[in-house]
Amino acid sequence: MSDAALPRAAPFRPQLAALGIVGSLLVAVGVFLSGFVISEPAPYELFMAGLIGLWAIVGLRISRGIAPLLVLLVLFNIGGMLSLTVLDDLSAGPMYIAVSLFLALSSVFFAAIVEARPARLELIFRAWVAGALITASLGILGYFHAFPGAEVFTLYDRAKGAFQDPNVFGPFLVGPSLYLLYGLLSGRILGAPLKVAGVLVLALGIFLSFSRAAWGLYLVCVVALVFVMLLKERTGAFRLKILILSLSAAGLMVVALVVALQFDKVANLFSSRTQLVQDYDGGHLGRFERHRIGFLMAMEKPLGIGPMEFSKMFPEDEHNIWLKSLTTYGWLGFLSYLALILWTLSAGFKALLRNRPWQPFLMISYITIVGHTAIGFVIDTDHWRHFYLLLGIVWGCLALEKRHNRQIAPD
Repeated sequence: MSDAALPRAAPFRPQLAALGIVGSLLVAVGVFLSGFVISEPAPYELFMAGLIGLWAIVGLRISRGIAPLLVLLVLFNIGGMLSLTVLDDLSAGPMYIAVSLFLALSSVFFAAIVEARPARLELIFRAWVAGALITASLGILGYFHAFPGAEVFTLYDRAKGAFQDPNVFGPFLVGPSLYLLYGLLSGRILGAPLKVAGVLVLALGIFLSFSRAAWGLYLVCVVALVFVMLLKERTGAFRLKILILSLSAAGLMVVALVVALQFDKVANLFSSRTQLVQDYDGGHLGRFERHRIGFLMAMEKPLGIGPMEFSKMFPEDEHNIWLKSLTTYGWLGFLSYLALILWTLSAGFKALLRNRPWQPFLMISYITIVGHTAIGFVIDTDHWRHFYLLLGIVWGCLALEKRHNRQIAPD
């Protein structure tokens, strides 16, 4: 074959390479800032809005693999815009939908940049771990009043870190915990001490949030991660290693829990929070009764009732993402959200065990999304920044899978 017939490699362009590195570092900064949402608008919104706008100018490519995510999230937000038409007071509703639209675009953004450069997945998770460790440490220090003014990182004697709500703070720490656990179970033993320390800090942060949803999410996701890893790995030696390390980690967690329960403040709140049904769950106009009444009411409101209107009719918010999608985004929003979740879970499941470079990140994100879908029946996950990040990661990996299949398909 002559030299002229050989395929030519693309010329190396140092300017483009430098821009790619800077862009990836900016993405890492954005993910890191997602752990600090103590007031709104948070630094995360301001930074990511600028970054997404800049990236759109220089060229953000939305492939056919990511297009369904974009379409469904746009339809979801159109439902929210339509719900504004039923409001008499437009003082707060438009800003709520604007935040929803921003988060939807952030999800599409993460999917697009993951597809463009899969190596960003490692950077994204490391930045997430860094942010999670800092905000978890703040929550722990605040809970034990380690320094003057530390109570700003707690709410109702529950750790909340640099978040507004312990019920968001706890679930935020689950994804980074799974990343560290995966590294602990599959990596070299030399890096184990640092990973163990990180897992313990995040686990303690989740525990001190005293969020039952976060506790359940953490437990289910950890068990699912170990189970999927056992399914994926075929060698007996590796499976034995996973089992031994998993049991050791579980034992360490139990010891840490026992130590924490020696503090009366921790023990009393733990005893209260471990009751399956609280007064505000099963009492008059409690969580479950509000769910029943809310769903019946939503059947008569095709456009919904508007953002934040439910809490004006009842003692509290919906505390159910499915009910929230009906009341705030109407029937169109509900159907779009349902289609998005079903599509994500179905497509992710098919690609879950395929041996790909991005498979660990898909596995961690997919398991965490499954857990968030489950707790969505008792908590409102709308406007959770890390949930939209997880969606973007999963859809980015699915787009990579489609591209991989096209490349290996016979002509």
